[in-house]
Amino acid sequence: MELETHNLGIGARVKHPTFGEGIVVDMDVSTLQIFFRGEGDREISRSFDGLEVIESPKEADESIGIEDVKKAMKSLLQEMTDITHVVEMGAKWDGGKIVLVPGNTDLQSKEIPIATFFHKITMVRDRLRVLEQNINSHDSLSESDKIHLQQYISRSYGSLTTFNVLFADKADHFSSK
Repeated sequence: MELETHNLGIGARVKHPTFGEGIVVDMDVSTLQIFFRGEGDREISRSFDGLEVIESPKEADESIGIEDVKKAMKSLLQEMTDITHVVEMGAKWDGGKIVLVPGNTDLQSKEIPIATFFHKITMVRDRLRVLEQNINSHDSLSESDKIHLQQYISRSYGSLTTFNVLFADKADHFSSK
């Protein structure tokens, strides 16, 4: 099937001579954004004559819309990039709360569910781990710069050891090592 603009739209299945089969996920006046399995998103010029339409969006199954595909892809990408190990809070803290009492008696206290606080602490750890990975894999940082920055991350972990009492499993504890 020749590339005809009336057959082309978001959701169209196409075949590229190098990247293989893909799905049009976005488009503008001059380019097509096509997702190819194994290649990811590629921007292809509309004037590229090597692209073949396999299935137009009118022929495609309408049971799943492009927004559903985008949501599923975002969810999958999020799942693949997040720390996948589930960290459990110690059972003795279930239903507990943290109470912050200001020194000034004219001000109100603040109560925070321990589970919410625990979730925030584990998010900080996960983000420190991602930062650590980004530093270690950064191309333009010298080894001495990486070591220098790594020391700050280790110190941050050390500062967070106060919260180890909240963890169910000792293996999940913060450590400056």
